[in-house]
Amino acid sequence: VQLQASGGGLVQAGGSLRLSCAASGRTVSSYAMGWFRQAPGKEREFVAAINWSGGRTYYADSVKGRFTISRDNAKNTVYLQMNSLKPEDTAVYYCAATPQGVGQVVAQGSMDYWGKGTQVTVSS
Repeated sequence: VQLQASGGGLVQAGGSLRLSCAASGRTVSSYAMGWFRQAPGKEREFVAAINWSGGRTYYADSVKGRFTISRDNAKNTVYLQMNSLKPEDTAVYYCAATPQGVGQVVAQGSMDYWGKGTQVTVSS
């Protein structure tokens, strides 16, 4: 499985961005998917997770109410809609996938596949 994240960029505080994570190589419709981020000088942190059907979603407290994770299994793609962006959201955002269930994503356990990341920069 190859994951390609896109949609990052430079946005002013309060603005919005939509990240996409397109999978190729095989279908990920049975996989739990997640978004993580890593800011300069900080460890990578969990942002959001979604189970295989899209029926269960989980968020880090820092993004709850502002970010929405969703998926389109027909397109083999997961999305992260980011609204009300803050400068502290600045980071490289990575998507990841695992067949082990959404709990593995939320627990920041070992993920089976990672994308290369897309830069999100929020100016104040």
